[in-house]
Amino acid sequence: MASSLTLNPQAAPFTDLPPICAALFEAKAKKGLTFDAIGKAVGRDEVWVASLFYGQAKGTQEELEKLSQVLEIPNDLVQAGIGEAWIPRRGLGPVPPQDPVLYRLFEGVLVYGNAIKAIIHEKFGDGIMSMIDCKVNIERKPDPKGDRVLLTFDGKFLPYLKW
Repeated sequence: MASSLTLNPQAAPFTDLPPICAALFEAKAKKGLTFDAIGKAVGRDEVWVASLFYGQAKGTQEELEKLSQVLEIPNDLVQAGIGEAWIPRRGLGPVPPQDPVLYRLFEGVLVYGNAIKAIIHEKFGDGIMSMIDCKVNIERKPDPKGDRVLLTFDGKFLPYLKW
């Protein structure tokens, strides 16, 4: 479900992003598109596309061309803003996050992080789950007590090396 959106590019998190990012969000809202629809047009997953909008992913020239076509934004503006010469600065905002959704995800890691880490070590050994080689999926799961958010991180296990 797409919604109309009015942005203040002078407010967080947009102040830390290239100006083209606000234009992407505004064009998305104006056209009534979802991240899923844009992802299908670009050939990427909806979460990856959303991360691109927030400057957390790096698109190829071809992906950015498709993005500019679907959003009807001049390709030269998109390329100039987040194209080949642009270097992403990943990781936005204060810690702990102020936004309620982001804070709850942060809280989930605070509360369950040690348990998740222990179970990863039991099942895989001494290592970490990659966030670089990771797919994220978000689904709506109907439930009589209220719909649930099913959030999946599908990350590659990376063992610590010994030398």
